[in-house]
Amino acid sequence: MQKLVAILLAVISLGWSMPAAADVELSFHSYGGGLFSGRYPHAFIVMQGTLEKSGTAVNENYGFTAKEVTPAILQGPVDHDIMVEKADYIRKTRRHFTVKLSDAEYWRIRKEVAAWRNSPGKGYDLDKRNCLHFVGAMANIVGLKVSYPQSMLRKPKKWLDHVKSLNPQLR
Repeated sequence: MQKLVAILLAVISLGWSMPAAADVELSFHSYGGGLFSGRYPHAFIVMQGTLEKSGTAVNENYGFTAKEVTPAILQGPVDHDIMVEKADYIRKTRRHFTVKLSDAEYWRIRKEVAAWRNSPGKGYDLDKRNCLHFVGAMANIVGLKVSYPQSMLRKPKKWLDHVKSLNPQLR
């Protein structure tokens, strides 16, 4: 009889168990770049988790960059691209901070990424519209305070530390 009661309780509890809370986390990353790595300094975002409404798994990352890395970048605006990084690259980067996203914020970020990707003309400018400005636009969507000190426009690590300092809730 005790075994039967235990089995019934187990079955009932399984039927009443709630799924784990779904959420997506948005992380802000930087890569220091370097002569030996063959990559220049870069900032980008990573989104991972599960959407609450649909249960869809999310594992995405986006960064804004010049379509081609040439000396023309130093002269003014050039063609732009949205870069998606491979997992081995992401492991070599620094995650500065992470925030949780609502489903609505996730979709607003996806819409903003598309707007940056599809903007007409030469959209990448090293000092006026680079990877920091892209990441900053995503930070604004989730309510983070952002500023762009001139001395940090080409220093993603320092800039993301600066953004973290502007937002005490991230500490």
